[in-house]
Amino acid sequence: MRIFYGWRIVAVCLVAAVVGNALGLFGTSVYLHAIVETRGWPTGFVSGAITLFYLTSALLLIFVGSAIARIGSRPVVILGALAMAVGVATVGRIDQPWQVYLAFLIMGMGWACLSQTAMATTLAPWFERYQGRAVSIASLGASVGGMIGAPLLLLGIARLGFAATTAFAAAIALVLLVPLAWLVLKRRPQDIGLLPDGVALAGGGTAGTAPTWTRAKALRTGALRTVMVAFGLAMMVQVGFLTHQVTFLASTLGTPAISLTVSATAVMALISRLLLARFADQIDQRKTTAFVLVTAALGFALMALFRSPSLLVAANILFGLTIGNVTTLSPIIVRREFGAASFGAIFGAASVAIQLATAIGPSFYGLLRDLSGGYSAPLLLAAALDIVACIVILKGGCPERTAES
Repeated sequence: MRIFYGWRIVAVCLVAAVVGNALGLFGTSVYLHAIVETRGWPTGFVSGAITLFYLTSALLLIFVGSAIARIGSRPVVILGALAMAVGVATVGRIDQPWQVYLAFLIMGMGWACLSQTAMATTLAPWFERYQGRAVSIASLGASVGGMIGAPLLLLGIARLGFAATTAFAAAIALVLLVPLAWLVLKRRPQDIGLLPDGVALAGGGTAGTAPTWTRAKALRTGALRTVMVAFGLAMMVQVGFLTHQVTFLASTLGTPAISLTVSATAVMALISRLLLARFADQIDQRKTTAFVLVTAALGFALMALFRSPSLLVAANILFGLTIGNVTTLSPIIVRREFGAASFGAIFGAASVAIQLATAIGPSFYGLLRDLSGGYSAPLLLAAALDIVACIVILKGGCPERTAES
């Protein structure tokens, strides 16, 4: 039996997620620690550059979603690989404070093109029945990136130095992504005579592609607004913690234990994503999100209140179970509740709000840490915000789908 071409698209999206998350999301924690340690610049100052990274990505996401829907993902992913490589190579060679912000600005451009939004928009035309599974499988790359990214970057910096490690990482990003994107990525299944999920397209026609929702109409629904608010809060505290995870753990654990803890956190994210991939198309995704957010809040509270190394590691592992699903569930919910036709425009707009909130995360932790003298205050506030997000996501529901005239 011939495998549907859409699963090849999923495979490329998985690789893109590995690269984007290893060098972007999870890599920022390593860059923050390395820059503070080697340059002696304040944590809050460097955290501001990482906030710029997420802010840049947020402002570009609406254009990324629309561009992929209009011209396909191939040029977007290639551009993302180039920008990520340039930004990562630059961050290892900075010697002036302003250069930190330039490096993370360029990296933010790359992250927008390799983000969950970009991958979910790439996959939206290819799947209907199995859309939850496809997005979840592609998102496994984020967990793999977390498992290998930070430990390998830390090992490389210890053995080769900061500049050599980032240059090598940039080269790997280009070698992996550019050929795959060029050779494999296609815009939609209709272009190769198929419908979503691999159904043959009778008579060589095309499926209806008229949007069910305009962006403005979708933004007026409680369904989309609750997604934006809940996942904005959840991603803000999640990504902010991941940015500071290495620095937070360094006050209690040594380098080997830090690497193991970061890897274990990513392994738990991988396990939770595997479970979601299996059941994504059968579960109530909003209730699942609420459960994930309560679990994350418990992990933050344990980290804030206890300093035992073993309990600290356990709390990070518990938190790890939530990482992948907080990232993955938002596009699945929007895709299910609003459909595929205008997913790129709708989720691109939602992603801007989510990423703008996410951009606050690194500075949220960094500034509160500098003001309070530790991480307990930001962690406790993070737990409270996750509970608020839990309440918000349960307030929403599937909107009535009506065709535009």
